[in-house]
Amino acid sequence: MCDYSLEMYGTRPAQEGERYVTTRFRSGTVGLAIPGDKETPVCVQCDTTLRLERIPAELQQKLGVGSTEEVVFIRLDQGFWRDGVRFGNGKEASLQELSTGVNVTVTMLLENAPRAWALTEAL
Repeated sequence: MCDYSLEMYGTRPAQEGERYVTTRFRSGTVGLAIPGDKETPVCVQCDTTLRLERIPAELQQKLGVGSTEEVVFIRLDQGFWRDGVRFGNGKEASLQELSTGVNVTVTMLLENAPRAWALTEAL
């Protein structure tokens, strides 16, 4: 998913294993892009697992997280911007709060995640 303000751009879907960086687009919205490409937002499905690196110190302190964290991409229920992440401690942040320059790696796309029913079948 991409925030509404990024729909005016040509977008591309995220790919497992690819690295992105949080980028401020001409619309003013922070989203994901391939490093060096500020013209093409990368859209991520909800429930995709990401690794964030270089989380700003102020946000680390506010949320009680480290500079590198595994997160899940989510749709936030409140606020103007809806693209966000959920940290392992349950805290959530919009991509706007992450600001620019955070390195993002897609570690597991939703379609590649283990299915709950498959896990219960194995038990």
